[in-house]
Amino acid sequence: MLERKTLKRLEFDKILKKLAGCTGSVLGRERALSLMPSVDYQTVKIWLSETTEAREMFRLEPAADIGGWHDIRKSVIRAHQGAVLEAKDLSEIGETLAAARLARNYLLERDEFYPLLAGIGSRITSFADLEHRLKNAILPGGEIADRASDALSQIRRRITNNRASVKERLEHIIRSPNYQKYLQDPIVTIREGRYVVPVKLEYRGQVQGIVHDTSASGATLFVEPMAVVEANNELRRLIAAEKQEIVKILTDLSCRVAQESEPLGVTLEALGHLDFVLAKARLSSQMDAWAPVLVDGPVVNIQKGRHPLLAGDVVPVSVHLGKEFDSLIITGPNTGGKTVTLKTIGLLVLMAQSGLHIPAESSSETGIFEQVFADIGDEQSIEQSLSTFSSHMSNIVSILNQSGAGSLVLMDELGAGTDPTEGAALAQAILEKLHEQKAKIVATTHYSELKNFAYAHRRVENASVEFDPISLKPTYRLLIGKPGRSNAFEIALRLGLEPGVVSRARDFLTTEQIEISELMLRLEKERQAAEEEKRIAELLRQDAEKLKARYTELEQMLREKREDILAKAHEEASKTVKNTRQEAEEAIKEFRGMLQENDNRLKEMAVQEVRNKIKGMQGRLRKAPEKSHGGVVPRELLIGEEVFIPNLNQQGYVLNVSTDGKEALVQVGIMKLNMPVKDLRKVDEAKKENSGKVQFAGLLKNKSQEISTKLDLRGMRAEEAWLEVEKYLDDAFLAGLNKIYVVHGKGTGALRAMIQRELQNSRRVKSFRLGEHGEGGAGVTVVDLK
Repeated sequence: MLERKTLKRLEFDKILKKLAGCTGSVLGRERALSLMPSVDYQTVKIWLSETTEAREMFRLEPAADIGGWHDIRKSVIRAHQGAVLEAKDLSEIGETLAAARLARNYLLERDEFYPLLAGIGSRITSFADLEHRLKNAILPGGEIADRASDALSQIRRRITNNRASVKERLEHIIRSPNYQKYLQDPIVTIREGRYVVPVKLEYRGQVQGIVHDTSASGATLFVEPMAVVEANNELRRLIAAEKQEIVKILTDLSCRVAQESEPLGVTLEALGHLDFVLAKARLSSQMDAWAPVLVDGPVVNIQKGRHPLLAGDVVPVSVHLGKEFDSLIITGPNTGGKTVTLKTIGLLVLMAQSGLHIPAESSSETGIFEQVFADIGDEQSIEQSLSTFSSHMSNIVSILNQSGAGSLVLMDELGAGTDPTEGAALAQAILEKLHEQKAKIVATTHYSELKNFAYAHRRVENASVEFDPISLKPTYRLLIGKPGRSNAFEIALRLGLEPGVVSRARDFLTTEQIEISELMLRLEKERQAAEEEKRIAELLRQDAEKLKARYTELEQMLREKREDILAKAHEEASKTVKNTRQEAEEAIKEFRGMLQENDNRLKEMAVQEVRNKIKGMQGRLRKAPEKSHGGVVPRELLIGEEVFIPNLNQQGYVLNVSTDGKEALVQVGIMKLNMPVKDLRKVDEAKKENSGKVQFAGLLKNKSQEISTKLDLRGMRAEEAWLEVEKYLDDAFLAGLNKIYVVHGKGTGALRAMIQRELQNSRRVKSFRLGEHGEGGAGVTVVDLK
């Protein structure tokens, strides 16, 4: 079990808050905030795979809408204890059951692609009968529906009729000329749940009835006329009956919820797990993170890792530990990024062991560390009257007592806070002890003595944070295998210290120290120059690879086009031969009929002559005519001479000519081809032949290696929208996508109709349909590509 104080030092709690912000329910948020790294290899592997599946689902199906459930645990528990739930609580239970059913069906339909997510979905129970009863009985606002029971429906009809009857009688009273002078206003109102009319105080005796209220001024009495007293009484009885029936309905529904309390608990646990996994995928997308390669053993190999809590242009760090060496001693100037490097290593390890993707290259590797210890920052304790040094030592003592072969130990400014000589000696002793315990160590320090520690011990390596000797500023890059310089003199000069003072300070250095410092400075400049040359060479290599791929693609396209042309030509020729043979047979029949019956020999000679002509015509059709190229074939070729190759529509240079002069080795771009001399043309003539032709290579474009599965057209006009769709269909087809989502919105439907009309004629489209629930509905067209 990893220590919570270590998690706090490495700011793991802040990662959990970011994760909780990506959840969609209280169920998922609780899981996110209580997440702890695991030390079990199989558990971490499953956690990472769940996150990867969820992120892939969001990438391929961005319209997926999995959610909408509530935290109904308290309601379920109360129902199980015999309480009658409120209509609002039952409404939330019904919505949660519907959302759970949709999530279950969605995941189980895709179990082939997302097996782990489908496993979570299989733990969700379908409560079809209970969901139907709740939906049928309770309206979305929490009101009981008339159809909840036959008795309730009948009672409410009677209430409606009774109210209409009472209001009709009162309307007759207030419209009567005999009563209008007694009324303050000719209106019908309600007091204490009964229908009344406003009567002037002075005419109280003229209107027989029951007084239910008086106006604030006392000038108006609200009287229930005797003619409607019995009708109002009946209305009150009906309202009471309605309340009793509602209680009966709520009691019945609560009992049904109680009966399903156990499977509901399992379903809610699965929904919380699902929301938690989806939140991990959303966090991965936000941080541009990827799943590390999980390896067995305490190993870390981070490639271009970024601290997930730093904003802006963060310089990535690459660091490895546990393979070639077990301890890494990082030296370098202040503000160079040593502490950030320590925190990045520790935090990414904790995230990986928690099943979270890490903001680093996908080739990064992480193993399983049984313990992670960190001694980072100023931990001076006022309550315990401990100095910074004492606090660090107390922490280090605890680390020494607990660390072992499966531990990762991170220590910042080891040995600082006391006498430099004693601090350096103490730091070396601590490192030696941890090294003997086979712990994996990353420590930062200013002590030059610790640089020699790596040279004196096996499986210990030096590293430094890079410092640019020209700009005199840190680059925040980590250089493994190279101890760092303090750069104190350079920093002092940059900050304005007089050159004379700095020069005098250099005089206090020994000759050996000066020589070592100058040697390291020269090595640093040479290393930077070598890296720049390596970077340029890599760019050139990438350009060459792209050019090679471009010509390979061009060659393949030309070959396919040639095969298509030949196939079509062969098909047309076959049809021509077939038609000609039929016509010839008909001619033979006619010719035979024209010959005399007794002249058999002459008849057969004529038939044979016609057959020979047909056979010769068929042979000519089968023989493909050779393509004739214009231009002049060079009689004599010189090495270095520029020639044109009509078959490739390209120019090249002669590298060599065979002894018999029939073949030549020609350089075409990055390719070298052996070509017959008869297939070559002189450049001047070739240029004339080639004028006006479109260069095929100019039409090729590099397509994106990864393309979104969603195209948003909302707000566009029909013409510009279809141009976007056509381009997107080609890109999606080349990217190998099987399904895409075209978002056009609902609106008037004109944009949707135009898009679907054009999709019918697209050669890229296999089929299309409107989006289902969870895919965007009528505002999205889902397209299956060929």
